[in-house]
Parts: sequence; structure tokens; C-alpha cells
Amino acid sequence: MIGVTGTNGKTSVSHFIAQLLTKLGVSTGLIGTLGITQSELPSSHTTPDILTLYRTLSNYHQKNIKVAVLEVSSHALAQDRISGLNITQAVFTNFSQDHLDYHQTLDAYKLEKLKLFQLASVKNVVLNADDSSHADFDNAAKNTQNYHYSINDFDDIKINEHGFITHLKGFVFEIPFLGEFNLMNVLAAYHTLKARNFTNEQIIPLLHQLNPPPGRMQKNAQQLIWVDYAHTPDAIEKAIITLQNHYPEHKIRVIFGCGGNRDKDKRAKMGKITSKLADTIILTNDNPRDENPQTIIDDILSGIDDSYSVIITENRQVAIENAVITLGEEECLLIAGKGHETTQIFNHETLESNDNDMVLAAIIEAARLKKIKNRQR
Repeated sequence: MIGVTGTNGKTSVSHFIAQLLTKLGVSTGLIGTLGITQSELPSSHTTPDILTLYRTLSNYHQKNIKVAVLEVSSHALAQDRISGLNITQAVFTNFSQDHLDYHQTLDAYKLEKLKLFQLASVKNVVLNADDSSHADFDNAAKNTQNYHYSINDFDDIKINEHGFITHLKGFVFEIPFLGEFNLMNVLAAYHTLKARNFTNEQIIPLLHQLNPPPGRMQKNAQQLIWVDYAHTPDAIEKAIITLQNHYPEHKIRVIFGCGGNRDKDKRAKMGKITSKLADTIILTNDNPRDENPQTIIDDILSGIDDSYSVIITENRQVAIENAVITLGEEECLLIAGKGHETTQIFNHETLESNDNDMVLAAIIEAARLKKIKNRQR
């Protein structure tokens, strides 16, 4: 078993590892935010409950699956959901604020993350050397073989609208998706396989074939519109900076909200960061759960200077439709917070809600309105 933890990037890194292993002929199962592959068992958590995990692994054993890649959340570590699992390799992506509604403090949150690297079963670990918490995770993994990755592993990086042209260990290849954070996610997967004794000649030619998981800087094929799961201050900052770097001549429009009954402290921080980076902000509902949606929006607004003009449209579908229909030719649109999710949770009901589907519907509507306008001319 390979366990992947960190505030952001768990899903992408897990998917990249699983894709590479599969391409190299290793039968691999994947357990995480997007569900459980090669199994009929459902899961609504990043890391399933311990009974579902054991049933899944039993299922994998019967199917002769050799490797299971597991996203390991801080909640799972705090609740002993991975107790007794034979995790032999652990991967650290990054650490920043999240889940303080549960852990209360950043130190408590980090202590839970560190548990993965202190498991007796872990033989080697792969660590993000560029993260400010790298030393803490390195020290936690005292009795293992430690591998470290850094953006400086690349000999050269050239940015373009589609992603990057990179140089690594004498190979030149394209990574066809956006964001320096994705370069780090690719490196995490690359070093994970290196630590499993695969060679550069085996791994590197496959890196340009990787596909990002749904809802992770997922671009609409027709327009400059991205859907991303960014729901932390660090993640939304990186997503906006990514678009600025790849599209320096474009203005950035951002739609986001914050989840109810979750870490309230990050709301104002996300508002402040977004208002400093984005040209236009549209605040809308995320998953309000049991909270008043306006209260959540007010918390976000408390981090935004009064001089910044914010558009507020609580109905997420209407917010997305209006943004897509009015999107200018020199604008990028980032729809953040829900990514792959297919529902929206309110106090007394759960509605079907898929950001990508709403984008597609809005594009069709925009095309229809354009035709009408042209006829009127």
C-alpha cells in the first residue's frame, strides 16, 4: 500500500501514481476522494471507514491487484481508520490551513498528518522539500529511506498556454496541464516510482501521458474556463496565480464560496487572497449545509476591502451561467471549491449540482443568445 497525505494534491498525486503503475503493467487499485476503483464498494469520504477499507483490500486481493494507492486524510489518521493497514510507502504533498473546525489548531492538524510517517510498516517516504513543513515530516520519518523532491529537479521549465515543456534527467517532454503545483504533483509521483526501483527510462517517457483527475484545474475544451476543487486559501491562491502565469494578458474572473459547518477562519483569508489577485469576484454558495448562506458570504466579505466591487449571486447555477455568458474574449474564468462534486448540500436537502455540467449548459445558452442577436442585426 502507498499512502498519500497533505493539505492539497492528494487526489492528483494518487491518480498520477496509479496511472504510472498501470502503464508499467502493475495491477493497481485507487482509494480516495473520487471513490474506489476496481471495487463495487462505495465511499463518501477521502479515506473510507476502516471496515470499507478492509473489505476493499480483500476484494483487491481476490482480484490479484498488487498495489493499492490510498489518500490518507487527517480525519482518517485522527480516527484510526487506517489502523493495522500494511502501508509500506508514504508520500507528503504539502501543508497549509484546512480542517481547523475539526483539529482546532494548525499544530494539532499537523500532528495528525505526521502519524502516517511514523507507522512501523512504512519503509520509505517521499517528501516535498519545497514545503515549509518539510523538516517536520522528514524528522517524523526517522527509521525509513527518505526521498525528497523539489521544483529544482527540473533542469529547465518553459511555460505555455497548454502547460509546460520540461527537462528532467536528460529527457525533454511536455506536461499538458497548468500550474507549478501540478509540476510538483508529477514529481511526487515520479519519485514514488523511483523509490519502488523503476528506472528513469521506464517512468519519464510516461509523464507526458498523465491525465489530471476530474475537477482539478479541469479546462473546458471550448473556452478559457476551469473548474477546480480549490477550497483552501493556499489552493485558491495557487489556482489564480497559475492562470496569471499561463495567460498574462488576460483578466481573471473567479467564482467561489465556502462550505458551511467547516473551518470558518479560512473564509476571510480566501476573500483577501482572491481580491488581491483576481480582477472580478463572484461570491456564491458552495455547500452551505446547516449554515445561513449569507452568513458564509459575509465572513468571506470581511476579508475583502470595501473598495473592491464584489458580485454576489447565491444560486451557484445562476452565478456560473451569468459568468460564462458574459465572459470576455480576454478573460479567464476559474470556478473554485467543488471540483468533481455532483451534489450541493443544504440544510434540509441535497441537490444535484455539477460545475462542469453547468458550464456546458451555459456555453450552449450563450451560443443560442449569440444566434438570436445575429439574426436581429
